[in-house]
Amino acid sequence: MAVFFFDGDQTLWDFQAMMRRALAATIGELRRLRPGTGEDMSVEAFVTDREVVAERLPGHVTNLEQVRFEAFRQSLARLRLRDDDLAAHLNDFYLQRRFADVMLYDDVLPVLAELCQNHHVGLLSNGNSYPKRLGLEDCFQVAVLSQDHGVEKPDRRIFDIASDLLPGEPRIMVGDSLANDVAGAQAAGWAGVWLNREGAATPKAVPDLTIRSLHELLPMANAL
Repeated sequence: MAVFFFDGDQTLWDFQAMMRRALAATIGELRRLRPGTGEDMSVEAFVTDREVVAERLPGHVTNLEQVRFEAFRQSLARLRLRDDDLAAHLNDFYLQRRFADVMLYDDVLPVLAELCQNHHVGLLSNGNSYPKRLGLEDCFQVAVLSQDHGVEKPDRRIFDIASDLLPGEPRIMVGDSLANDVAGAQAAGWAGVWLNREGAATPKAVPDLTIRSLHELLPMANAL
């Protein structure tokens, strides 16, 4: 039986939009708790602080919620607020808002439902969006998140872990990243399907299949 693994962020759900909406709400929470504080704080500032923290950990797969907490600490420090309890509260608030406001692409649920009838389906992600948090626990037989295994895409080892957890042939990886999803999968002996929702220019990498919508995956699946 064929096995389809899907990336999460920007493949099944619009993580960037979810993140930015949650951060905007978090700014409102900060201003509620500390009136007169953070008037100059912006979503972009939060995003930049998170990137700075993440860059300190190159090559290390870490708990992403801890990274976000450290980013909030840095953001507060710039406001001359050194308050770990407040940073922890903002982190919890942000995560609650992010996971409560799931923005699935329209093609996700119908395609996953059809694939599950005849194929194995799993999630393989470098993010921290666990299916249960998103109300999608019934859509996947397994969820492989890099932070749980200490290795991330495109490292072949994470693909081997996924293969062990959900065996079958052929193995197909579907995602929006040419490097992490397509090239990583192909190096592990899988097929790599590039989900190019935005219609980006033809890349140097050669996906086994390029699609603009998950619906375009079904003819391939039906032929297996």
